[in-house]
Amino acid sequence: MLQRRDVLMLGVAGLAASPRAVLAQGPTPAPLAPPAPPAFEASQVADAARALAARPFKPPNADLPEPFANLSGEQYAAIQNRASGELWADDNLGFVVAPLHRGFVYASPMKINIVADGVARPLAYRPEDFDLGALKPPAGLPDMGFSGFQLLVNPPGGEPEPVAVFQGASFYRAIARGMTFGARARGLALKVADTKGEEIPLFREVWIERPTLAQGAIVFHALLDSDSLSGAYRFTLRAGDATIVDTECTLFARVAVDSLGVAPMTATFLAGPIDRRRSDDARPAVHDTSGLRILNGRGEWLWRPVSNRETLQTSAFVDDNPRGFGFIQLDRDFAHYLDDENHWENRPSLWAEPIGDWGPGAVTLIEVPSDSDVNQNMIAYWRPKEGLAANSERSFAYRQFWCWSPPASPPGARVAWSRGGRTPGGGTNGKRRRFIVQFEGDIFADEAALRGVAPNLGANPGAIVAVRKSGDAGSKSCRVQFDLDPGNEQLCELRLFLEAGGKPVSDIWLYRWTP
Repeated sequence: MLQRRDVLMLGVAGLAASPRAVLAQGPTPAPLAPPAPPAFEASQVADAARALAARPFKPPNADLPEPFANLSGEQYAAIQNRASGELWADDNLGFVVAPLHRGFVYASPMKINIVADGVARPLAYRPEDFDLGALKPPAGLPDMGFSGFQLLVNPPGGEPEPVAVFQGASFYRAIARGMTFGARARGLALKVADTKGEEIPLFREVWIERPTLAQGAIVFHALLDSDSLSGAYRFTLRAGDATIVDTECTLFARVAVDSLGVAPMTATFLAGPIDRRRSDDARPAVHDTSGLRILNGRGEWLWRPVSNRETLQTSAFVDDNPRGFGFIQLDRDFAHYLDDENHWENRPSLWAEPIGDWGPGAVTLIEVPSDSDVNQNMIAYWRPKEGLAANSERSFAYRQFWCWSPPASPPGARVAWSRGGRTPGGGTNGKRRRFIVQFEGDIFADEAALRGVAPNLGANPGAIVAVRKSGDAGSKSCRVQFDLDPGNEQLCELRLFLEAGGKPVSDIWLYRWTP
C-alpha cells in the first residue's frame, strides 16, 4: 500500500528523470498585467455616501504609531513637506497639492485620491516626502495616510503660494492675495451649542482632479461622514484677488436631523471697540471679524457686530431664501491691532451666497465666551426650518468668497464701525451704556442730503435716550451716538438705521446688549 510520502517521492523522482516532459509544456507564460483602475465618475461619491448612510456610523481608526502618537503643537509644526511629495509643482498646471502629515490634533486619516485621465488612484504615504525634524520613525513604517492637504496657487514664472487648507474634521480655509489665514468654513455643522454636545462631521476621503492651466480652477470631491448622516461634496476653487469656492453637496440622513447648519463658518473675536471686557491686553483690538452681514430674502441688508460675551449667546435671523451672509472684517488699519505676529487687519472676510432657493429658515449666530485668540469663538450658518427626516436626501449649493470685501454691499450707506462702553457718569441709575455707530457712503457727500438724514432707533426691551447725530461731508460719514438705559433687564435688542424722506438709506445695525 502506497503512503502519501511514497506518492510525493514518486512524483519528485519522475520529474527528475524526465526533464523533457517539463520542457514539453512550453515557455512560462508572462505574468498577467494588473487590471486597470475603473474610470472615476462624480456620481461614485454620492453612491458611496448613500451606502455609508445605510450602515451604522463607524469612526475611522485614528491611532498613530510612535513617534507620531503624542506630538505637541511645536513638534507637529516642525514637520514640513518636501518637494518630492508635492504634486504638479513642475507641471505648469496652476496649482500644487501638498498632502499634510497626521499628528497632534490632526490624528484622523483622510484618504487622498488623484484623478487623472479619468481614473482615480490613491496617493500613498511615504515618510521620505516629509522633513520630520528630530522625529525618528521606525523602519517599515506602514502607510499612515494623511490628515488633509494644502493647495498652493502656482502661476507661470512665479513661486507657489498657499491658497487653501483642508484639514481637521470637515474644516477648511482659504485666502486671497496678500492675506493671512483667518476665518474657516466647515463642510457641515450639526448640533452646535447643543446641551448634549456638538456632532463633528469629517471628510473621510477626497478625490482631487488634475487641473489644467487654461481651466484656472481646481475641482475636488469629498466624502463626508458623521453619526447622523453622510454627504457627497464637490468643490471648485478659483484663486485671485478673491478666492472663490463653489460648493455642491447632497446629504443622506441615517437618522432624523433637526439641528442642521449649512455653509457654516467660524471666526475669532476676543476684543474690539464694541466690547473691551478683556481689556488686560497690550493690543487695542483682537479679532478677525467685525461682525455678521446678511442680505436677506426681502432685500434688506443687516449688520450685526459680534462680541465676546460673558455667557453663550444664540441669535436667529429668520428668513426665506437668503441671498447672502458672512463674517466681515471691516477694520483694515494695523494701528488698531498692533499685532506684528497675527496681522488681524489682513484676515479675509468670508461671504457665502446660496445658489438656488433654500426655503425658510434662519441665519444663526453663536457667540461663545473666550479668553484666548486661538479660539474661533464666533459661529454662523444657515439653519433650514425643516431638518432631515431619517433616510432622506437633500442637496444644497453655494458660493464662498474669501476676500478683502464682499462682492456686494448695501446700495446706500453702510456701517463702518461701532463702539460701545459705559456712559460717562453712568446716567441717573448708573446702568446706562453708550454706543456710537458710524455710517459711510456717497450719499453723505452732499451737505443737504446729510442734513436730511435721520436715525431710526429702538430698543426691546430698554429705553433709548440722549440721541445725537453728526456728519461730515468731507469723509462722507454720518455718526449716531445714543445711550441705552436697560433698567433691570439682562438683555436688550437694539436696532438702528438711517432714513431720509421716510425711506431707509443705510443697512440695519442690530446689536444685543447683555451685562
